[in-house]
Amino acid sequence: MLVLSRKEDQCIRINENIVIRVVQIRGDRVRIGIEAPRDVTVHREEVLQTLLQEKLKFVVSSSEESSQTLEALN
Repeated sequence: MLVLSRKEDQCIRINENIVIRVVQIRGDRVRIGIEAPRDVTVHREEVLQTLLQEKLKFVVSSSEESSQTLEALN
């Protein structure tokens, strides 16, 4: 893991097309802005975990439904 120190209004660049900017520092909170191409998805970690759990539930329920359909056909 690369750890960098940045001040307000300073940036970190990833490749040529992603910019992470420190927008504001207030107490123990840091606000950041992310500029990325539209085809790059950006999520907070907790949002991504929720999306992945929902996707897993869908896959499991779809698999169970497929199994039940196959059993009914036999």
